[in-house]
Amino acid sequence: MIMKKNPLRILAGATAALALGGTAQAQSSVTLYGVLDQYLHYMHSSSGATVKALEDGAWLRSRFGVRGQEDLGDGMFAKFQMEGGFSTDNGTQADTTRFWDRQTWVGLGTKTLGEVRFGRQNGPIQSHGAYVDYTWRDLGSVINNFGVPSRYDNDFGYLSPRWSGFAFEAHVALPESPVGNHPIVYQLWGDWTNDVIRAGYMGIRGRPPSHAVIAKDMVYDNLYFNWMYGAGTVYVAYVHSNNSTKTAVSNNAGTIVGNTGGYNAGTDPNLNNFYDIWQLSADYRITPQVRVGALWGQIKDKSGRSQGGNGGSVGVYYDMSKRTMLWAMADTMRNDTNGGWRPVGSAGPKSTFTTPNDVNGRTLNGLEVGIVHRF
Repeated sequence: MIMKKNPLRILAGATAALALGGTAQAQSSVTLYGVLDQYLHYMHSSSGATVKALEDGAWLRSRFGVRGQEDLGDGMFAKFQMEGGFSTDNGTQADTTRFWDRQTWVGLGTKTLGEVRFGRQNGPIQSHGAYVDYTWRDLGSVINNFGVPSRYDNDFGYLSPRWSGFAFEAHVALPESPVGNHPIVYQLWGDWTNDVIRAGYMGIRGRPPSHAVIAKDMVYDNLYFNWMYGAGTVYVAYVHSNNSTKTAVSNNAGTIVGNTGGYNAGTDPNLNNFYDIWQLSADYRITPQVRVGALWGQIKDKSGRSQGGNGGSVGVYYDMSKRTMLWAMADTMRNDTNGGWRPVGSAGPKSTFTTPNDVNGRTLNGLEVGIVHRF
């Protein structure tokens, strides 16, 4: 008896065979991934004001993305990544002006020579926060309260492999701007490590345009040292920067070059005001699933305006699985007379103090508990 063959079944089989054949030859892969990060947030100001809210992005900003890699032969590969942020508590986009606000880049590389990337991408200061303190430079970190330059448009980057313990990364970005002679953003990272210690530098320079009113670079220099003593790590970190400016709510809530994009227009007089941030922290793994940590840091205003402060935190993290983590934290930020620093996480809280009287010169104490799930 002759069996009739379903043409749809034949097409499906042929497509599957081609896909398997292509995978075997090119070793291509595409991955859909994401993070959901939610936490209950309570903060009290010495002014008497309080904030109580459900927030997004204490540890990792909620996001979804697509990344892929293709083997090109002879040790070469092509890579890409597209990533967009959103708020889990209300479903809104992190940036309503663009869908892929976090990363959109394509690159080429080899395992022995490293890789080059083109497009909007995380810079080294964003990528290597795990070397700064036990929070991975997120909620509870004084350095994070100062602000962290993260990613820029039109960025060309080179990432080296690790040679004899040493690795480095360099970026040049040409942000699109209405000013002439596009101001350039340079980023650099260098790091050496073995089984016990790690030491490194990461920095950024935001150049002003030609003939700027204030012809001074935006500067962000970060030195760090880790001692990995077995059950945990001791972290020492230092930052020298002038990337802080005033907003309607706080003396220090703004940035001259945006933390997630932008450029130095050369017009902000705060380019002349520098800060030194010192921070010491440590963590300890009680069990394979439970890690505790603590830190203390100081922001020192080098311009004599009493716009510094000091603060710290203690936190506990419980890995329920490889994908799901529960955590809790207590933190404080004690502003100097004119300091306007506020605790922030991977994303700034949507519910926060709205008047200068609740921030400038105030002590802010917080309690948080949250969940992070990665897929």
